Amino acid sequence: MKVLAIIPARGGSKGVPKKNVKLLGGIPLIAHAINCAKESSRVTKIIVSTDCEEIAAIAKKNSCEVMIRPNDLASDTSNVVLTVEHAYKTLNEDFDIIVLLQPTSPLRTGKDLDNIIEMFERDTKLDGVISVVPFDDLHPARMYNLGTNNELIPFIKDSESMRRQDLEPVYYRNGCFYAVKSQSFFTEKSFMVKNKKAYIMDAEWLVNIDTPRDFKIASIIYEEWRTEK
Repeated sequence: MKVLAIIPARGGSKGVPKKNVKLLGGIPLIAHAINCAKESSRVTKIIVSTDCEEIAAIAKKNSCEVMIRPNDLASDTSNVVLTVEHAYKTLNEDFDIIVLLQPTSPLRTGKDLDNIIEMFERDTKLDGVISVVPFDDLHPARMYNLGTNNELIPFIKDSESMRRQDLEPVYYRNGCFYAVKSQSFFTEKSFMVKNKKAYIMDAEWLVNIDTPRDFKIASIIYEEWRTEK
């Protein structure tokens, strides 16, 4: 199967300025995504889509192909689906699978990516695979909506007093991998296609960097993750 890995990396970031070039474990965040794709034995082509010369320079230094996206795809409100469409159509080449590797979820390996591609090979009817982690402590049964006077309204009725071990398991998208068949992506205009399965990862390494606090947590977890990996 021909697999295209696309790494979207804008230069602007409000939550963490210059986030994609900040160092995590001495390595720019964007380079972690590139390394994951390179570690995979199943990826055919890797593209970094960016509007930033600094990000482009880091990608090229890491022997990765760069595609400069237009300004209308580089704002805070830009849709990643349109960015991927732009990259795919500009390449003018056919691929069976598109994999989105967001730089903000760096704790993943090429082996994970190989496992995901193998899921498509084992199930030819499968259209998408999304990486998730089990969520125990932050279960929706522990969540509430608020009424007009701050009344607590259980998010899941009749579950707020249940023991954790008795709750139905739930899973959270960790942002590491979004993989989809190209045909399904262009038909449904989404990575969240209807016919999808979960690739379950270890919640111990859940990191999604959107704020300075997230980056501090990632820096601590990364060292242990790197040692264990």
